[in-house]
Amino acid sequence: MIYDISQTLRASLPVWPGDGSFESGVTAEVAAGSSVTLHRFAMSSQSGTHAESARHVRDDSASLDELELGVFWGLCTVVDVSAGVGPVLASEVLPKLSAFASVSASLERVLLRTFAKPNWSTWPADFRPIASGLIDEIAARGGRLIGTDAPSIDPASSKTLEAHHAAHRARMAILEGLVLDQIPEGVYELVALPLPIKAVEATPVRAVLRTLDESQRHGSIFDAREL
Repeated sequence: MIYDISQTLRASLPVWPGDGSFESGVTAEVAAGSSVTLHRFAMSSQSGTHAESARHVRDDSASLDELELGVFWGLCTVVDVSAGVGPVLASEVLPKLSAFASVSASLERVLLRTFAKPNWSTWPADFRPIASGLIDEIAARGGRLIGTDAPSIDPASSKTLEAHHAAHRARMAILEGLVLDQIPEGVYELVALPLPIKAVEATPVRAVLRTLDESQRHGSIFDAREL
């Protein structure tokens, strides 16, 4: 089974306060006499479900197109922490990850479900950020990517962006704005490829999860590092 865990890009898409909204306009139309229909898009690099590199917080870091594509494709673990409040702590996540310790590749990519009942039509002002200590612990276990259904891994009011800088130190990529409210905890194959845009910090992605059979739960489906 394949789960689509992406937000739909649309004019009503909630965006970070002050950021540019998503716009779509018709530039040519068959109904108006053109031989083709064409659209033009305008959006923030962080619209909806998006991938992000450390360039978001550090000018001396790799841009998104410079990261290994395989970081965004491979086994992952989905962990539900929607019952908690405040920053997501290592004490909430690590015991659950230990249940998947035999699938080492699944620890390379960890996705956190923080919303119990999200409302994707409004901006979530009270989302749960991720404690920087949790990112350090995941990195120590081989983590290459951290993902969340929240719009950011740091609090909306943060100026120090400690979680982002922890991911930078660990050379971890980030996924934000995932749609995980219908996804059971467990191990999946993740595909969330960023757009090939030169020298940017983030792009929207079409993120999907695929369920695995028993044999696939005990090893990588393929070596995503080759991508």
